[in-house]
Parts: sequence; C-alpha cells; structure tokens
Amino acid sequence: MSYDIRLKCPLTGDHPHHLRGGTYILGGTNDAWLNITYNYSQHYFRTLGDKGIRTIYGMTGAESIPVLKSAAEKLKNDIDNDYWKSTEGNAKAALLQLISLAEMRPDGIWDGD
Repeated sequence: MSYDIRLKCPLTGDHPHHLRGGTYILGGTNDAWLNITYNYSQHYFRTLGDKGIRTIYGMTGAESIPVLKSAAEKLKNDIDNDYWKSTEGNAKAALLQLISLAEMRPDGIWDGD
C-alpha cells in the first residue's frame, strides 16, 4: 500500500515533474508525481495530524510548503538505504521531495491516493 501524490496544474490538470519514490516508471516520466510507501504513515500522522500526508490534498504547492517544512523539521535525519524501512529520515526525505515539487509548481493543486 502506498500514496500516489500528484501536483497538478490548476488549468490543464497535468503534472510536469517527477521525483523517484517507492514505485517509479522505468525510464522516467514528466509527471509531478511521487509514490510514498505507507510504511512512513506513522510519522506523517504524528507530524501532520489526523489526515497524515493527506493533509496537503487540495492545497496549492505554495500553501503546502510551510506545512511540509514544519513536518520535516520534526523528523530525524536517520535515512536508511532500505527505502521501505520506516525511519524518520526516510519519511523526511519524501517530504523534502514534495517540497521540491511544490517549489517548482507553487500554483499546482495536490491530490493523491
């Protein structure tokens, strides 16, 4: 189980950038899409509240940046080479990638699942 999170253009609905997460397309894609393993959900519920990572759904990229940064600041930097391992550092790395997408497309709208 995982989250497929996309930042869509508010006019065209496309998502022109991509960062690699748990699931990815061989050869890449131009979609503003990140797949994040559900293994990290405990960290997102703790740092983002009752909706976890879904807190950003419906927000613009710009609106989500302070929310994502606040959550990332609460997490340790214990990144593990095993992407699937539920460390705070792995969860934080995914949040930092979402922040990068939001900075590239501040007018985009988050959706997912």
